[in-house]
Amino acid sequence: MKRDFLTIADMSGDEVVQTIRYALELKKRRQTGQFRTANGKLEGMTVGCIFHKASLRTRISFETGIYELGGKSLYITKDEIDLGKRESIEDAARVLSRYLGMIVIRTFSHSDVEKLAKHASVPVINALTDYTHPCQVMGDLLTVQERFDKIEGMKVTYLGDGNNLANSWMVAARRIKLDLTIGTSEETMPKMDLFNTVKEEGLSRIRIVHDPVEAVEGAQVVYTDVWASMGQKDKAAERVKLLSAFQVNEKLLQHADPNHIVLHCLPAERGREITNEVMDGPHSAVFDQAENRLHIQKAIMSRLMEWSG
Repeated sequence: MKRDFLTIADMSGDEVVQTIRYALELKKRRQTGQFRTANGKLEGMTVGCIFHKASLRTRISFETGIYELGGKSLYITKDEIDLGKRESIEDAARVLSRYLGMIVIRTFSHSDVEKLAKHASVPVINALTDYTHPCQVMGDLLTVQERFDKIEGMKVTYLGDGNNLANSWMVAARRIKLDLTIGTSEETMPKMDLFNTVKEEGLSRIRIVHDPVEAVEGAQVVYTDVWASMGQKDKAAERVKLLSAFQVNEKLLQHADPNHIVLHCLPAERGREITNEVMDGPHSAVFDQAENRLHIQKAIMSRLMEWSG
């Protein structure tokens, strides 16, 4: 039976850990010059990469990873497949499944991706929607594992807009035991139904606070993202007023754990949600984090092909 990866909740906790371990193995192999994976899980396959949003890390890391797993990537723009407009998502899913071994999609509507996965007979990977960005946070968990040699029980603070990254960390807290704090304004809250689900399930400790100092107190991982995501740039000035107190700067980080790391999914608006001193400073793991997108996505694609039989 085929498996999809639309949110981190599509994996069990054990599968998340297993996938991260495999990503570490793939990374070590690549560092020793083994760029192509022997018996790659995508050998002879074409992977359709549907991109309705611009991308640097996501497109390049996926296309590189597909090649290194033995496959070929096919880049498909919105002009070529305008899902649900030129033809139905259901029909497109059925047709693409006859040509491709896997589908990767980066788009706006999460429900469109769910519909695509429902009607496709090949694995579908969510490379970003307005609701969640699961490959990013899986790569972030890989970075945390590398830096601290553990993930469970880590004190993670997300600062800023309650966007798809905040949602993704909450979904991760449904599978991995975390101490998760979201620091944001009362006007920029994340999905509260998801927050309540995490709280009710009880695996992780989770809270939302509106005081940035309280949010970052003792944090081992401090995470931020742009305050106005792609498609919301018209709200940038408003978000600055609401979120300026949550800027990740050296003064605020004095309240974090002395051995903390700082993460940012990129692209960053330097001087807004994060300062240059922090981004380029000794606690920054931002560029290791960016590299890890490649390794975790290779692991996710490999595992989906194994699990799908």
